[in-house]
Amino acid sequence: MTERDATLVLDIGKTNCKLTLIDVDGATLAEQRCPNAILYEGQYPHHDTERIWDWMLTTCRAFAKIAKVGAIVPVTHGATAALVNSKSLVLPVLDYESTLPEQVNAQYGEVRPPFEETYSPALAAGLNLGRQLEWLSTRFPTEFGRAQYILMYPQYWAWRLSGVLASEVTSLGCHTDLWDPKRQDYSSLVAQRGWRELFPPIQPASAVLGALLPELVALTGLPADCKVLCGIHDSNASLLRYLDGNVGAVLSTGTWVIAASFGTPLDALCERADMLANTNALGEPVACMRFMGGREFGVLAGPNPEMCTLQDLQHIIDEGIFALPCFAQSGGPFSGRVGSITGPRPRTAKEWYALATIYTALMSDYCLEALNARGVVALEGSFSVNPHFPAVLALLRQGQKIVVSNDANGTICGGWKLHRQLAISVAFNSIEAQALDLVGLHDYQARWRVLLD
Repeated sequence: MTERDATLVLDIGKTNCKLTLIDVDGATLAEQRCPNAILYEGQYPHHDTERIWDWMLTTCRAFAKIAKVGAIVPVTHGATAALVNSKSLVLPVLDYESTLPEQVNAQYGEVRPPFEETYSPALAAGLNLGRQLEWLSTRFPTEFGRAQYILMYPQYWAWRLSGVLASEVTSLGCHTDLWDPKRQDYSSLVAQRGWRELFPPIQPASAVLGALLPELVALTGLPADCKVLCGIHDSNASLLRYLDGNVGAVLSTGTWVIAASFGTPLDALCERADMLANTNALGEPVACMRFMGGREFGVLAGPNPEMCTLQDLQHIIDEGIFALPCFAQSGGPFSGRVGSITGPRPRTAKEWYALATIYTALMSDYCLEALNARGVVALEGSFSVNPHFPAVLALLRQGQKIVVSNDANGTICGGWKLHRQLAISVAFNSIEAQALDLVGLHDYQARWRVLLD
């Protein structure tokens, strides 16, 4: 086992959980993943936190034999919180895709702050964390009353690892209705509902909360001085290496595709289009727009996806095969619409993959245009490994440079950077996307926009 100080990033995405071991130079030493399954029995659909916990401890035991782990950094999806007492959960961690009763939606609509305060759009299901908390407090008042703390999801895992309680702004500011991004403080909803005292003190995402608990040192074989960092919301982890001002916008791709534009004023955001303000790790508001692109790509590409060719992409354009949003039930500028195919249906798995590629590129372009994104656009995440997606996007956005990260795990890089301190320079290794030679794509795009209306 090497004595070099390595970083362990716990990345809990909506679809998968990953543990990645990274050395001091940023090289990946080991990685393991497991599905992020939802449990449907019990009071409501909820995250299987104990299965994740057991898997994590088992994986940590294996990783402890590879390198000396100096820090663990939790990175998770947003719109999720844990209600805890001094020792454990008082209620299961609600899945934000759960449909909440209409009665609660109406009741919550009367108390949620206006968009102009939170820049958090009214979203479906439990995507507004405030709606989740309102429902839990009215449906389970006894259990909710036993909660001593509300922990955002990265900080829940940090607490289990270190025993130290904290809050953090990137998760608080992720379309929760709980945060005022202009003031960088809790929204009026938190005071109105009496929740302020339930949130622990706010710490920077990079703050060391404490050392790994002694009982976990014994269980995992990790060093006794292994530090536990506060942690960060996953999309904001992806933004960390772009906060130096060298790019104008970032397109972070995964289960969610999130367009973040650094130069867009918050007053330009439109609630109906699922535009919102996130808060980055430096406590600064960032104008964003998103759709559930990874989920939609998976629906369109099918259960057995097969990489398409240039000819397959051209066939979709020539035949006028259009995918119209949306193919996921949560979020996006066209939330509430039912996805449909117009024109002939694709004949092969490759053609379905081509349609999924063009559709998600059109949607990404739509979001970047709505944000009036300027300057270089950095693409990262799972779509960066599809060679056709950045090339189609580059053709759609002629005149704007699209650069593709050579690292598909921006969240992992962000978690590593938190341990290595925000001030250090992380080389952004990228390749400029070259526009594909697709005939008629702009006419196809214009027809797609007409069909949207």
